[in-house]
Amino acid sequence: MAAPESYLRQAWQMVHDIPMVCAFSYDWDRIDNFQSRPDDIVIATYPKSGTTWVSEIVDMILNDGDPVKCKRDAIFNKVPMLEFAVPGKMPAGTEQLARMPSPRVVKTHLPVHLLPTSFWDHGCKVIYVARNAKDVAVSFYHFDLMNKLHPHPGPWEKYIETYMAGRVAFGSWYDHVKSWWEKRKGHPILYLFYEDLKEDPKREIEKVMHFLGKDLTQQALDSIVHHTSFEVMKENPNTNYRMTPVTVMDHNVSPFMRKGIAGDWKNHFTVAQNERFDEDYERKMADTTLRFRTEI
Repeated sequence: MAAPESYLRQAWQMVHDIPMVCAFSYDWDRIDNFQSRPDDIVIATYPKSGTTWVSEIVDMILNDGDPVKCKRDAIFNKVPMLEFAVPGKMPAGTEQLARMPSPRVVKTHLPVHLLPTSFWDHGCKVIYVARNAKDVAVSFYHFDLMNKLHPHPGPWEKYIETYMAGRVAFGSWYDHVKSWWEKRKGHPILYLFYEDLKEDPKREIEKVMHFLGKDLTQQALDSIVHHTSFEVMKENPNTNYRMTPVTVMDHNVSPFMRKGIAGDWKNHFTVAQNERFDEDYERKMADTTLRFRTEI
């Protein structure tokens, strides 16, 4: 087996025509053949769209809003990432999930067509979270700067073109959000928007609660709103990823939890970049009813 260092700053590997993190691409049969359980709960997102946030929300809902229970372990152990793997260094997400009791909460960034078919066969509940393309681009760029499992992104002006072309981990943002949007028509998928969560977290958390068949008190809901706020999660060692080895994630370059706002793209896009992005966006999103807000 290759040394862990051989996975650092490596080019994407193509998996079923989708660019994939080199370390994750190892032994992809473990993903294609993964066996879900009927009561699995899936949290699916394109990267940098509120995955950790919603993972902690779901964990708190399942634990009746008890913050003590929810501090039992790091979020990436409570909600393993299905496709995660760093051979020879960390247990794969599939290994973590195999050891977990039901009900399991499974995190994934996979495009809809790469999710193992057993999840569809079992009718597993899926919570999908989508964030506007511009803020995702900015957040993804900073994530690529600090996450050494990804290739170095280079300068922003080059990266924005790469992102628009879908030559980033997990492929095109456009294809990802649109295909999951369409899939919700025939499966139990709760499709949430990051901007809605920022605007009114309690309203959106109640949606998740009802979707999961839970009925919590207002006090429990208020506890969840507080403990899953960006400010609290950024200081929580179980959610801020600071326990990840610096050889993998360098928080001195950029913190994993950076700003957590809607509209930060305005601080990065030039006027010309914004005009070009808008033109490309209109063309690629012309065939969908899906609509996003780029600020709130």
